[in-house]
Amino acid sequence: MNKFISDLMSKMTLDEKIGQLNLVTPGGAVTGSVVSSDVDNKIRNGQVGGLFGINGPDKIRQAQDIAVKNSRLHIPLFFGLDVIHGHRTIFPIPLGLSCSWDMPMIQNTAHIAATEAAADGLNWVYSPMVDIARDPRWGRIAEGAGEDPYLGSQIATAMVRGYQGNDLTANNTVMACVKHYALYGAAEAGRDYNTVDMSRIKMYQYYLPPYKAAVDAGVGSVMSSFNEVDGIPATGNKFLLTDVLRTQWGFKGFVVSDYTSLSEMINHGTGDLQTVSANALKAGLDMDMVAEGFLNTLKKSLQEGKVTQKQVDDACRRILEAKYKMGLFDDAYRHCDAQRASAAILTDSNRMASRMAAEHSFVLLKNSNNVLPLKKSGTIALVGPLADNQRNMLGTWNIRGEYSEDITVAQGIKNIAGNDVNVLYARGANISDDSMTIANTNTLGKEIDVDSRTPQQMIDEAVAAANKADVVVACLGEAADMTGEASSMSNISLQQSQENLLQALIATGKPVVVVLFNGRPMTLPWENKNATAMLDVWFPGTEAGNAIADVLFGNYNPSGKLSTSFPQNVGQIPIYYNHKNTGRPLHDGDGHKFKSDYLDVTNEPLYPFGYGLSYTSFSYSDPVLSKTTISGTEGLTATVTVTNTGNYDGEEVVQLYLHEKYASITPAVKQLKGFQKIFLKKGESKQVVFNINHSDLMFYNSDLKLVAEPGDFDVMTGGDSRDVKTASFTLK
Repeated sequence: MNKFISDLMSKMTLDEKIGQLNLVTPGGAVTGSVVSSDVDNKIRNGQVGGLFGINGPDKIRQAQDIAVKNSRLHIPLFFGLDVIHGHRTIFPIPLGLSCSWDMPMIQNTAHIAATEAAADGLNWVYSPMVDIARDPRWGRIAEGAGEDPYLGSQIATAMVRGYQGNDLTANNTVMACVKHYALYGAAEAGRDYNTVDMSRIKMYQYYLPPYKAAVDAGVGSVMSSFNEVDGIPATGNKFLLTDVLRTQWGFKGFVVSDYTSLSEMINHGTGDLQTVSANALKAGLDMDMVAEGFLNTLKKSLQEGKVTQKQVDDACRRILEAKYKMGLFDDAYRHCDAQRASAAILTDSNRMASRMAAEHSFVLLKNSNNVLPLKKSGTIALVGPLADNQRNMLGTWNIRGEYSEDITVAQGIKNIAGNDVNVLYARGANISDDSMTIANTNTLGKEIDVDSRTPQQMIDEAVAAANKADVVVACLGEAADMTGEASSMSNISLQQSQENLLQALIATGKPVVVVLFNGRPMTLPWENKNATAMLDVWFPGTEAGNAIADVLFGNYNPSGKLSTSFPQNVGQIPIYYNHKNTGRPLHDGDGHKFKSDYLDVTNEPLYPFGYGLSYTSFSYSDPVLSKTTISGTEGLTATVTVTNTGNYDGEEVVQLYLHEKYASITPAVKQLKGFQKIFLKKGESKQVVFNINHSDLMFYNSDLKLVAEPGDFDVMTGGDSRDVKTASFTLK
């Protein structure tokens, strides 16, 4: 590879080298107001390194023909797209998928997405998104794995392996692009694209690990983020792109900017286009997405001594290395097979995998009186604006998903329930009646459809159906693009239109099962108190309705566990399980005054990290440690016996947390360090053994060095982060 690329670069002009650093889009799937112009001629002139926003073997072959047949050196392009949670077969949104805590399954969803994307002509996907997020107001929380660095790192590894496989030249793999590097999930006020400011210790301990896990898994590319870090935008931040990513972590791939994030550095106030482009190249950015700052200014900056030839060459080499690893110099058309595309995309087996992933991602939040699973007999009132709604089943970032192929809840219940169930349908409400919310949500398409009837007429129809039914299934929540990019919300409760409907349904006295569609944790204290049952289904994907019906009727026993804490109200945000104690922590039984708390609400989340119910129940023994004292780099094991004490077979995510009582850096109250998902038949018991290694005891000290310090540790095991049993050991 090195000889091939060196030979090629020896023939390249400066303009052609800079051209390799230019990523453009002719339109299609875009996330900004700028669309590249005169793309065909730029490709002919060697001014383009890659394209994104187009797909399909025929279209990609046409573009590749221009590069391979009509440019001077015939250097092939690579082709990227946002494949976030599936390509044509759409899986649950990443936040939902993370609630499965099932790494093999998550890896398989990425593998299927890669297979479909590659069959559609693509060889590069902008995923996984691994930003740690502790603020559910931020819309892009839907795209990540939640609030925990350990779980997030496991998922980052699984996704990279699923996309890239073992051979990037294979026709069913794609190069992954981990994003958004770095810290994007900590945007102030939960407002997208906003400033991020945090200590280095917090950065290293909680926010950087999932990116590093992706690098360690061999990810081929990294995308810089929109936000600033330490007062410098990430796209031009040498500390992030070179000092940490390349020097500390040894990353060998290339770094691409996010959509026009290079030119947006002007708005941040760090210089004009020439200045920010030069700064970004020097910081370690290799490829400029859409802004064309590199294309239009680097030659001048080189002449003026503001960048060096080596910096240009290094960036160019990294792009060419990626193309070599993809096998494009051997066969630029390896992903341009229309016959394979027709056979590999949206297959029955892929749809079944989507259905299974959705079932495993659902989180049962409440189930009073064991109202779930539903009987396959009697009368069900199926109500709500999301009960028979194809448009909103896929969630955000479904570039190639087709709404016409989605299974609605109404259709799923018809498919699963059988002939002995009578279903009475009523819409009941619009997703929202607020004109501003409707207009902003519908920017990219009509997701909130406003009924011609009055809100009261719709509620009356729903109440009439409820009064005739044995049970009410209310499908409520968000529209798909109420989360995702540029979809932050200051109010994360149900829209008032749906609150009014739910209050009227509960007033009937009939049991009400809420099926919640959402791309973020929501504030649901009234719903939790008054609804009979609540099943969080996130946005489940192509097979949404079938998966939901499977769970509602007990064909699958829900096993999802939350990867983010649900606040009681927005005033608690940010709220997360691995917080630190203050000098005046609030303990059970304490008086209120002069403690770290609120006057009007408890400190606890509504639902904690790791929480999720089942149709069965599980009991936990106290953890038993193999040693109570260790020294040096010794490890130990923690064993817990879990018993299925209920009436259904089911799966349980057994969780292990650690807490060091005293350290040179104030420790979190607990940190996830292990989990195992197990299946137990009713009445069955299993011993679950966790290996606690020396690395699990390490943290970043004030010198940003990973250390393990002697002291006393608590080992906590349980079914969520709040309800745990504890044992202790000492590290000498």
